[in-house]
Amino acid sequence: MLIGPAHFCRLQGAAVPAAAGWRTPLGLVGIDPDLVHRARSLGALVDDEPHASEHALEVQLPFIQSVLGNDVPILPVAVGVADATWVANFLSALVEPGVLLVVSTDLSHYHPHKTATRLDQRTAATITARDANAIGLKDVCGVFALRGAVEWSRCANLAVRLLDLRTSADTAGDASRVVGYGAFAIG
Repeated sequence: MLIGPAHFCRLQGAAVPAAAGWRTPLGLVGIDPDLVHRARSLGALVDDEPHASEHALEVQLPFIQSVLGNDVPILPVAVGVADATWVANFLSALVEPGVLLVVSTDLSHYHPHKTATRLDQRTAATITARDANAIGLKDVCGVFALRGAVEWSRCANLAVRLLDLRTSADTAGDASRVVGYGAFAIG
């Protein structure tokens, strides 16, 4: 299950695709019809539009395909404006043993490297403290999905561990205007 922002489409709540699968250069990944049905029963829209121009979830697929193969079905969930408790309850109903949850979001955007590092360290501390309400609207682009996942981890009493923090300057070199990235594990 992949959750992330709806960058290009106004969305209240969540949307799952109507498509039966998504194609990447590594092949077709099927979308789990049972999870789509369950998500719909929980209030998610079944709509391809929020996913059509979106990149946050599809960029995760080659990693999943490389590790798990093409035969593992997915459920992409675009999360628009949504209450953290609603998203947490949504996740609680869908994430069960055998379901891997991937939350996709960038951290800070277009600050100098030093500023971004400071902002992202603060955001990482709120994430690992499982304080969903402390994640500000401008701290991450997928704020509603992330808040929901953090609230879900708190309600399920699952620890959130920081694996690494980086910025685009760590790979692209330009430190004047960077995007922040974090890797976390829940469990």
